[in-house]
Amino acid sequence: MQDNSDGRYRWLSLIVDPRWVEIVAQAWKLGRKIFRGFTNEGVYEVLDYECRLELKDKSGHKATVHKREKIRYLQDYITSYQDQAWGDGEIFLNYRCSPGIPVDEFRLGHKTCKLISLREFRKKGDTDEFHIEWNMRRAFLKTTGFWGTGIRYRTKKVTVKIVFPKDRPPLSASITESNLQKTRILGKDVYKLLSNGRTMIIWENLNPRLYENYVLRWEW
Repeated sequence: MQDNSDGRYRWLSLIVDPRWVEIVAQAWKLGRKIFRGFTNEGVYEVLDYECRLELKDKSGHKATVHKREKIRYLQDYITSYQDQAWGDGEIFLNYRCSPGIPVDEFRLGHKTCKLISLREFRKKGDTDEFHIEWNMRRAFLKTTGFWGTGIRYRTKKVTVKIVFPKDRPPLSASITESNLQKTRILGKDVYKLLSNGRTMIIWENLNPRLYENYVLRWEW
């Protein structure tokens, strides 16, 4: 019978060779870095995001959007922030933001993008809280409406509020996760009657899924 002890010894010596251990360790570190780059890294992360859409009249001709977004930068030398929206009618009318100054607007597929100049460098670890407002016209003329929220960066919390006219409250509402093609009917707990007699729908999500598009739909 052949003795394989010498062969096993050579394989064991090769495995524990410090040079191979170092190569494997470096490959592991590189793999983890690449994986993090694909899944976690970005220009910034969103600490808290809130959007409120106010439908001003029962015909759906006029609406105002209020956004508040607190972010933490993950890279150095950031000088701009990009906002975007899509939908029917005219959007980004009378656009206002703080901090920063809107300097450009362009189409990207079905979306309209707004480029905001920060007017100075932001470095890794800095935070900003953006307050943004704009008007929309002839955007909600149908008996069904929707508002989409795309998760482009790692996000801790999302809140979406839809405020309806007093004389045209919502009849029903649902939330759709587009990538999963999953829709859930929202219960009565998301409806809030305001002191002025208007109805507001409030939808929240803690740690929403990256790259998902959440669409809040309603009938009214």
